Amino acid sequence: MMNLVMDVISMGLVVMGLVFFAAGSVGMLRFPDVYTRLHALTKADNLGLGLVAAGVALQAGSLPQVFKLILIWALVLAGGAAGCHLVAQRARRRESHRA
Repeated sequence: MMNLVMDVISMGLVVMGLVFFAAGSVGMLRFPDVYTRLHALTKADNLGLGLVAAGVALQAGSLPQVFKLILIWALVLAGGAAGCHLVAQRARRRESHRA
């Protein structure tokens, strides 16, 4: 019975994560400028990955696997923030040269 509860919770977290991934993708396609697109994409994808990682961590067989999932999520958070900053900085420079 406990395995069934953990499976349902895990599946719910993964599905919620996929919904956030989809929302981020839709936001990237629909929002008008680069800044709102970056915001939608990075925020939704980071939360989506966190939810997916949490769902998979509930199914992990050992504590080192959970730590690896947390490490992957942390590295993606750092990489996403750095990449978002670089894209926004480039967009801002491009806008200032046009004016």
